[in-house]
Amino acid sequence: MTSIEKLKFLKEDQVRALANEFGTPLFVYSETAIEQKCDEALAFPNAFGLQVRYAMKANPNSNILQIMKKKGILIDASSEHEVKRALHFGFAPESIMLTSQEFPRAFTELIGKGVKFNACSLRQLELFGQSFPGKSVSIRFNPGLGSGHTKKTDVGGVTSSFGIWHEKLPEVKAIVNKYNLTVEKVHTHIGSGSDPEVWKAVAKYTLEYAESFPTVTVVSLGGGYKVGRMEDEKSTDLQKIGAPVKIQFQEFAEKHGRNLILEIEPGTYLIALCGALLTTVDDKVDTGKHGFEFIKLDTGMDSNTRPSLYGARHPLVTVKKDGVLPKSNKEYVVVGHCCESGDVFTQKEGGEPITRLMGEAEIGDYVVMEAVGAYCSSMSTKNYNSFPETAEVLLRKDGTAKLIRKKEPVLEIFRNEILVVE
Repeated sequence: MTSIEKLKFLKEDQVRALANEFGTPLFVYSETAIEQKCDEALAFPNAFGLQVRYAMKANPNSNILQIMKKKGILIDASSEHEVKRALHFGFAPESIMLTSQEFPRAFTELIGKGVKFNACSLRQLELFGQSFPGKSVSIRFNPGLGSGHTKKTDVGGVTSSFGIWHEKLPEVKAIVNKYNLTVEKVHTHIGSGSDPEVWKAVAKYTLEYAESFPTVTVVSLGGGYKVGRMEDEKSTDLQKIGAPVKIQFQEFAEKHGRNLILEIEPGTYLIALCGALLTTVDDKVDTGKHGFEFIKLDTGMDSNTRPSLYGARHPLVTVKKDGVLPKSNKEYVVVGHCCESGDVFTQKEGGEPITRLMGEAEIGDYVVMEAVGAYCSSMSTKNYNSFPETAEVLLRKDGTAKLIRKKEPVLEIFRNEILVVE
């Protein structure tokens, strides 16, 4: 039987009050929930020390970054622009690790300030050596296997361009020796499936890379822990998957006499369940008795692209306009406001629409889309159909709400565009 989804941290009257105060669509983040997730990550089993980095691409809002910083969370940046954002909001350079697909243009400036660098290709490692011979560096390897609920979220194995292919270890060593580099960390990241057995296997391989470099003091096993967004999904138990890895680190220490620090890089795990998207039902249409009944929201793939990209499911909870839950349920296909056939929130991977059993909704009611803290606002399309960016608020521990990003005026979207007339 299909489960009816429930609100995760908001109450029905809060939904109505926030919508009335700030309008919809509206991202809402829970300070209490974020701090709780930070505490869970910081309790990850480890033998000789732990470093937790926040994969800030998940959600780089400055207020969220500040919460992470107060908790002692470090930063994993995926571009030089994320590095600059983290620096601007008070993170020390040495607390930031740059792991990027594109080699940064401001490379020498940022590394010169003390930002740590994680080489993800032979070219990147060579360029680091040319600019900073004799310095410390981290190296990302592709261990040859991965884990993800789709190939789009699997970042290990032969289909992935992330990291240096494990068979190229001799070439890595040659560059390291050529520039007298100190490899202080080895890093792998397999994807977002978080299969415990795959994760344990990758830990084994990563420790073997550490064995190849006597100077390594930190081993990073990335992030990608599965988060159960829906009632029928389970979240990764960090204590369960961490326990056998702790033993592997202890065995490594006994064999090699080196106490390695464990590093993890959660993004989704730290923030996904801490965010909700408040929306209003704008319209209802149907395609006859053999078709579907659709409800149209006042948001779409411009705010959350995950359903369109991955067929991802998010809980959808109906709250009546007077701030109570509906007394009856109904099957709907839930769609967004973009003029785009793929703007469907209830779809399979590949785009086929499916219905969702949820509280019966009328025009003007609210639909709360849950578990949108990660890779929703940060991956928003910004200007499709010229919709303004969705506003964001932080629900503080004392119950008050703070506006942390205003709706961007539509014309602001085009401030950097240039028309060339020939």
